[in-house]
Amino acid sequence: MNFLQGIASALTPAGLIWTLLIITVATFLHELAHYALARWQGVKVNSFSIGMGPVLIKQMWRGTEWRLSLLPIGGYVEIDGMAPDLEDGTARAPTRGFAALSPLGKIAVLLAGPVMNLLVAFLIITATLSANGLTTPIENQITISQVLPDSKAEELGLKAGDTITAIDGSALPQSYREAGQDKPGWQRLASVLGVSGAHRLTVERSGQTLQVPFDWTAKVGGVQQKLGVAYGPGQKVTPLSLPGAAVQSGKVLVGAVPQVLNAFKNLFVRFFTLNLKTDEGVVGPVGTVQVVSQAASLGGWTLLGIAAAINLSLGFFNLLPIPGLDGGRILLVLVGVLRGRPLTFAQEQAVTVAGFGLVMLLTVFVLVRDLVRFF
Repeated sequence: MNFLQGIASALTPAGLIWTLLIITVATFLHELAHYALARWQGVKVNSFSIGMGPVLIKQMWRGTEWRLSLLPIGGYVEIDGMAPDLEDGTARAPTRGFAALSPLGKIAVLLAGPVMNLLVAFLIITATLSANGLTTPIENQITISQVLPDSKAEELGLKAGDTITAIDGSALPQSYREAGQDKPGWQRLASVLGVSGAHRLTVERSGQTLQVPFDWTAKVGGVQQKLGVAYGPGQKVTPLSLPGAAVQSGKVLVGAVPQVLNAFKNLFVRFFTLNLKTDEGVVGPVGTVQVVSQAASLGGWTLLGIAAAINLSLGFFNLLPIPGLDGGRILLVLVGVLRGRPLTFAQEQAVTVAGFGLVMLLTVFVLVRDLVRFF
């Protein structure tokens, strides 16, 4: 598969449509929260756009020009007093609207967007857990989620939903050690398939125990052979009430904080060292479409899970203390409070431009790193 074929396989029509829809809704709710907190404090909002680029449709309502723009990639809100005033071609610090708010009022407006995205993620996770229960992994079982057509697994009669409890007559362990690393028991299948010879799988299916013997050649012409299954650990599902789901959802969000921070840390390390090697923490636009495409094929609840993850990422990313992002603007407000006076207009503009430049460079870096995967 060449580069263009790889890109085409990742950017499926369904994946593109769902990705644009999820990101647009997430951005709309983010900006709507900024709008609501500004209006609540009596600050005028000049415009609110769904989409970016040239304006297709616009309508004045309650003092705000509501726009539908050409490019379906998020949106924006123009809050009065946040951008500099232009007088005779010269930018001057605004003194009204957002600029006239107290530090607490400014922080409330800026914090509203990220908090909205985190709230959306919380609600989606709560709804998912309430409807489907809490799934915990069973490390000493293997659950087959997919059997590829015309594969060795299909020839052996394996089916999606089968559970493997033993290999070659030995029950799967909770964990095992291989090459100096501790691995969960369900990964034992990959180790076994690395060895040629006769093997036997013990399979649970609809309450019945089946024995599946087969002869296996690990490599052909130096190429590792595939059984043709997608699999993972066994799963235990615990039903949850709505309050229980909400508590568990809160734990998920709290537990995500160190993971997200670690992912961003790795991204910045790779950015400053120009390391284009991909990792599992942060994906670019192509990778996002690819993940959404796979989620869409697995059903609505999986797609909602990806929507929660995107809202979670958007919320945390905007809280990063980088000027140009909401977190960076909050940082500038706090610096002004600590100094006893706000930064001068020139200082704030210089810091914001530098932060915006960094965000743009990060965006380009992530996109390039995303595309490198297909070469």
